[in-house]
Amino acid sequence: MVKKAKKDNIKEPSDFQVKPVEVEKTGESDELAVKYEEKEKEAAENYDKYVRAVAELENIKKRAARDKTDAIKYGNENLIKDILPMVDSLDRALKQTGNSGDLETFKKGLKLVQDQLLGCLEKHGVEQIKCIDRTFDPNVHEALFQIESGAHGDNQVVDELEKGYLLNGRLLRPAKVSVCKRAKQEECEES
Repeated sequence: MVKKAKKDNIKEPSDFQVKPVEVEKTGESDELAVKYEEKEKEAAENYDKYVRAVAELENIKKRAARDKTDAIKYGNENLIKDILPMVDSLDRALKQTGNSGDLETFKKGLKLVQDQLLGCLEKHGVEQIKCIDRTFDPNVHEALFQIESGAHGDNQVVDELEKGYLLNGRLLRPAKVSVCKRAKQEECEES
């Protein structure tokens, strides 16, 4: 069993008395007191600078996050502004189809809108991949089928079914093409 201590033996904190230490006052202690006060002021200034720097960093983080969301949200604004005139041109063309029976004029109008659209895409770094009569390149072409032909060379693109595009040099969409396969008779004759 643990023995319980008597209350009489335990001293309360109020029973303790701290006796101040007497220090001789000299010029050196005054000098130390002044240096101490200077260092306290410097520490307070440094703490204030620290608090301000932390607050500024938080503000920069918040501003960067807001700028990033705005860039994602409104990043296509210039492209859309450039496309809107083409939408207007298509609206005018559709209005004219009811008023005019001239098919040739309608085709010319559509060609102008297509040229306007391609010009807009070029302005934003999009370029078409040229395919016809070129050697098949699996990096930019997607072969959908092969055609036997004696008029074209082996692995030469014969027809473009869907245009391919590059965006600033990076493949955006491969061109869907048909590729020439030399006829077997011609291969035998060449051998």
